[in-house]
Amino acid sequence: MTPGHDSLQLWPAAVSATATETDVLILAFTVLTLLLTVPVFLAITYFAVRYREGSEADRSPSGIRSNLIEISWMLIPFLLTLIFFVWGARLYIHSKNPPPDAMVVEAIGRQWMWKFQHPTGQSEINDLHLPIGQPIRLRIISQDVIHALYLPAVRLQVAALPDRYTDLWFKADKTGTYHLYCSEYCGTDHSVMGGEVTFMNPGDYQDWLTHAGAQQGKVAAGRALYEAFGCAGCHEPGSSVRAPSLAGLYGSSVKLADGRTVTADEAWLREKILNPNGDRLAEGYKQVMPSFAGRIPEDELGRLIDFLKAYPAPRAADATR
Repeated sequence: MTPGHDSLQLWPAAVSATATETDVLILAFTVLTLLLTVPVFLAITYFAVRYREGSEADRSPSGIRSNLIEISWMLIPFLLTLIFFVWGARLYIHSKNPPPDAMVVEAIGRQWMWKFQHPTGQSEINDLHLPIGQPIRLRIISQDVIHALYLPAVRLQVAALPDRYTDLWFKADKTGTYHLYCSEYCGTDHSVMGGEVTFMNPGDYQDWLTHAGAQQGKVAAGRALYEAFGCAGCHEPGSSVRAPSLAGLYGSSVKLADGRTVTADEAWLREKILNPNGDRLAEGYKQVMPSFAGRIPEDELGRLIDFLKAYPAPRAADATR
């Protein structure tokens, strides 16, 4: 840890409007807390000294009672703190609803590193480059234990859970390089599970993408995995194994062997790949698909699902050939 490390600063830098508003909320609530508690402690100290044992003081009851004062000292602090509850709830709801034009970056936590993948295919380990002025949605999952991605500069953190996606979104408005951490104890080397996030001007970000050694796009990489794991050998037309076609499957309705009808969304595809048990068997087919749980890494599973989401249904003219 260096003298310039964020943890040694009185207050970390804020690089988004939400982060700035969060700071204002915390500071305002701190001031309110002091205004409500400091007078009480001062009064306690004064009365403890003024009416201490052996002191000369008139201790006879004054006989003065005011219901208005009693109600006021309870109701006014309650209403003031309720303002901050509504303020905080509004920020929370805002943080859970990314705009539709948000750029989606995949984030995978594993002991003890963070892997990020950009929409155009570039991957980073423990470093993350992002443009300012663009809503960013981090789509987060863990490949092993529970982690938590914490970005102090945007005042946001979210749990990274095994087998479940969580989201975090923000829009940075200031360039610079800042720390990112895992804020959930996750094992022996938890303390070294961190990195840096660099916020760049949009032009600089595009230049970085160009020179960052772009990998295959997610869909193309997913197609390669689709073939490498042998999916094409069963699900492509003309296969010797009778398995349903995956073309156009995403978003469609699937009739199951037990009579239910489900929508083939992302969560269903994920569970079907990892645990293709009887309650997900398509009507008219036998259960012959093996489980890929423990065989396919989380990042590769994500790319495979991206391919299935983009796999178009065959055109009617092609289907009759």
